[in-house]
Amino acid sequence: QVQLVESGGGLVRPGGSLTLTCATSGFTFRNHGMRWYRQAPGQEREWLATITADGEIRNYASSVQDRFLIRKDNAKERLYLHMSSLKPEDTAVYYCYGHESWGPGTQVTVSS
Repeated sequence: QVQLVESGGGLVRPGGSLTLTCATSGFTFRNHGMRWYRQAPGQEREWLATITADGEIRNYASSVQDRFLIRKDNAKERLYLHMSSLKPEDTAVYYCYGHESWGPGTQVTVSS
């Protein structure tokens, strides 16, 4: 059974940093590219970043380019999203996606 579980969300001040983790199980993580998405209240789910199976190639949405970093640890079967220079508009529920499956999401709130 494929499982993805995000963690690391919380409340952070504007300009701060946060790292999200997606723990996975039930599939061969090293063989799959992975993605991060987010969804703010009243908005559609937004793609943020993609990483290839080997972790070598990354792509980002323009809204997070140069502020967010997606990383993949194939040994630990975990996906990460390192977020910096956070803005109030980054407030959303953040989801990891892989092997055609979604995690339940983790809330990130950026507020002073």
